[in-house]
Amino acid sequence: MRPAPTILHLDMDAFFAAAEQAAKPSLRGKPVVVGGIGVRGVVSTASYEARVFGIRSAMPTAQARRLCPNAAYLTPRFSLYRQVSETVMELLHALSPLVEPLSLDEAFVDLEAGGVPPRTAAARAVGERLRREIRSATGLTGSVGLAGAKMLAKIASEVAKPNGLVVIEPGTERELLGPMTVRTLPGVGPATAEALRRAGIHTVAETAEAGEAELVRLLGKAHGAGLYAMALGRDDRPVVAERDAKSISVEDTFEVDLTDRARVRSEVLRLADRCVQRLRAAGRSGRTVVIKVRNYDFSTLTRSETLRGPTDDPAVIREAAVRLLEMVDTTGGVRLLGVGVSGLADFTQEDLFAQVATEREAEEAEKAARAAAELSGGVAAAREAEEDRPRRWHPGLDVVHDEYGPGWVQGSGVGRVTVRFETPWSAPGRVRTFAVEDPALRPGEPLPLVGGGPADGQSSEPAILPKSLSPEPGDDTAGSEAGEEISRR
Repeated sequence: MRPAPTILHLDMDAFFAAAEQAAKPSLRGKPVVVGGIGVRGVVSTASYEARVFGIRSAMPTAQARRLCPNAAYLTPRFSLYRQVSETVMELLHALSPLVEPLSLDEAFVDLEAGGVPPRTAAARAVGERLRREIRSATGLTGSVGLAGAKMLAKIASEVAKPNGLVVIEPGTERELLGPMTVRTLPGVGPATAEALRRAGIHTVAETAEAGEAELVRLLGKAHGAGLYAMALGRDDRPVVAERDAKSISVEDTFEVDLTDRARVRSEVLRLADRCVQRLRAAGRSGRTVVIKVRNYDFSTLTRSETLRGPTDDPAVIREAAVRLLEMVDTTGGVRLLGVGVSGLADFTQEDLFAQVATEREAEEAEKAARAAAELSGGVAAAREAEEDRPRRWHPGLDVVHDEYGPGWVQGSGVGRVTVRFETPWSAPGRVRTFAVEDPALRPGEPLPLVGGGPADGQSSEPAILPKSLSPEPGDDTAGSEAGEEISRR
């Protein structure tokens, strides 16, 4: 434990939803939900306005729609979130060489390694300056926790939400933690919390009072001893700059269960190719191929095969994935498929003889999958043909119109797509509706959240409009004129 609060934890506030509100002036101050929008979708992030209605991360989107039907439900735009994350991480690396990212919107920073004096005032000044710089660079807010240990810094940032800073002075840990629920401590999930509840333990203070011996009896030696140390505020884990990924994977959930075996096979091949793309983008290879199959009844199976050496060859990984699929019964219907590679390395070890056979079999599998797709309605072929135009205009995605410029999809259906034309630095924009195949409308790229407005001295920080002045997400009367126009070009 450090004698000064020089471990910083940053957690961006409602990151995905806040980025969407910053990019879409008409949604500021309104409930926004980002995640899967299909019948089987899950909420990824909800804005604070949406959380008032009880919407939380990992909640089924269908349940969220029942709680707040008037919220804006948007498809994630990870390219935008990665851009913002890179900007934030650059600011963190300017503070210290020891930055430990946990996700796109969360990281630990060792301030002492960056030369910050081990004093509370100095650490607080750095934290406040960081919050200002993040707001200036991204238009978004983040919450900062400062403490002498990683666990405490993370808890402090949670207490600080939204848009705040909390410092836990060394020596005050137990006073702060005591009244909190045991679920506050890392590693305490529903099962552990239930075991403690049956023993009459509900808070962190009660956990510490139970003693190490009792916790070991209830939870086992490793878990019990670790939980006791955390309940006392003890955590000596260092900030680690490099966190190597253990695996790279992709998965898809289907709106309708897949029952056709050829369709399942073609989806596995497609996922294997996407996995290889991510593998190569990371400059890695792997030697263990894993597939994940979730059946109609939510039972989940995984199968894996370890190759003779690490590879990033798409044919080899496709072959292994298809071979693993043969070990799984999918006749009841498949709701989710995933393909991953683990045992990562920075080099490849090719088996040329296996590779020749693999490529031949992969070509045959691809031909079979293509024929099956044509027989079942051309689903796979349609996906390949729609690379530069999405099959469906998903809510929230960026578009560009030849006449009206950049905007975003507000909704689509019955051959029409509704677009709101606005930018991060504009006033709430006007809504227009087009035919889904309108040649003047095409997919666009995310615009910068700040710094892209007129060069007339206008502030780059997005304006937060009062609720009375902000149009509803479904209100088509925003802009200089009321109503909507339908383009039949």
